[in-house]
Amino acid sequence: MQVRRLWLTDFRNHEAADLSLPDGLVVLRGENGAGKTNVLEAVGYLATLASFRGSPVEALVREGAQAAVVRAEVTHPEREVLLEAEVSPGGRSRAQVNRQRLRRTRDLLGAVRVTVFTADDLALLKAGPAGRRRFLDDLLVALHPRHDETRSDVERALRQRNALLRQVGGRVSGDDAHTLEVWDDRLARAGEILAAERAALCERLAPLVTDAYDHLAGAPVPIRLTYDAPWMADGLAAALARRRDEELRRRVTLVGPHRDEVDVRLGELPARTHASQGEQRSLTLALRLASHRLVEAETATSPVLLLDDVFSELDEARSRALVSELPAVQTLLTTTGPVPEGVVPAATFEVADGKVCAS
Repeated sequence: MQVRRLWLTDFRNHEAADLSLPDGLVVLRGENGAGKTNVLEAVGYLATLASFRGSPVEALVREGAQAAVVRAEVTHPEREVLLEAEVSPGGRSRAQVNRQRLRRTRDLLGAVRVTVFTADDLALLKAGPAGRRRFLDDLLVALHPRHDETRSDVERALRQRNALLRQVGGRVSGDDAHTLEVWDDRLARAGEILAAERAALCERLAPLVTDAYDHLAGAPVPIRLTYDAPWMADGLAAALARRRDEELRRRVTLVGPHRDEVDVRLGELPARTHASQGEQRSLTLALRLASHRLVEAETATSPVLLLDDVFSELDEARSRALVSELPAVQTLLTTTGPVPEGVVPAATFEVADGKVCAS
């Protein structure tokens, strides 16, 4: 898979940009705030229909513009496609493939796949469980777009259920009781599917993470990924029934896939609290590399690598190790300085004040 050409219109700080991208390594170099990451974010948006920085839609549109447009020519082994997405903060975004309007924007998912490395990846281990759940969910969608619908079903059920819990004010009866049972059922069905997929993904991913960590850190330590959802033993419907009184009192859903944890262990010890800073950096890189390899193996496609200033946070040894482990696929890399030793770009672009020029 290769992004051959990328156009941006009013995306972030880019009023207009047109990049012809070769296969291999593409370097985007410039000062902080110049707009380098925005280019990677645009490619990531076509892959996931969301910002990998977690930014709201409004932030993706250039100040003063009504909407942003991202277009890309993508080459697959068997075909070429033109992808287009309009980002509209005030209304529904739209998408097209080969000039054909998609009935649902989410049908764009899977047309291009990416693996993202960022300097902030350490938060995967150090921060709370929400980031780890999102990591699994994004990987599930990259493996098969149908998982996005499951995730959306869970989020919709949670929103409606929480709104009802706030509305009834601590006690429920009559029509409200029936409505709560409806949302209990929908959350239980979708939540159990999502949790089962997350748990199975952890099992498939763990040996790949162990292998990648061994090569990056030079330490053959088993990595354990465990999906921690205590309610799964009896089912989510039973767990919701047990917590009903407490949830009515606190007016929020207290159990389900939105509260689950992903336990990451280096050997027998929790990586979040017991691994050193260097071990955590190697482990987050191993998680990204493993996810790339899993997508490659299960979809028979090679995701585009997006490396956002990642080498600035690595020492020389880890930079060399990462370079040696990077797959031979199209890679877009941002940097404020020179690229690491041993990295030979196929093309370099200079980025300044939202303008991109080949150097």
